[in-house]
Amino acid sequence: QVQFVESGGGLVQPGESLTLSCAASGFEFSPVAMGWYRQAPGNQREVVADITNRGSTDYTDSVAGRFTISRDNAKKTVYLQMNNLKPEDTAVYYCNRIPDFGAWGQGTRVTVSS
Repeated sequence: QVQFVESGGGLVQPGESLTLSCAASGFEFSPVAMGWYRQAPGNQREVVADITNRGSTDYTDSVAGRFTISRDNAKKTVYLQMNNLKPEDTAVYYCNRIPDFGAWGQGTRVTVSS
């Protein structure tokens, strides 16, 4: 079945960086677009970055210029490099296909606080 295992989250101070990883399994990875989503307390889950099967990327305005999404098709893994983190980036981060499968991993929590 479709599975996602996200990792790399943590507690950081504003301005610091984190790199998230997501290992995917249960589907053919290389032909599909993948995305990183996040859900902050009290908010709906939103897409923050996506990458097509050919490597084209797109970002929501609030993270553009600070976050970089990438993928390794051989490892069936998608990454999110997050720089200059802000308190408003605090959320649980998930990866999934674009559009999502409906099944989600446990996510990885990112907390940005001084």
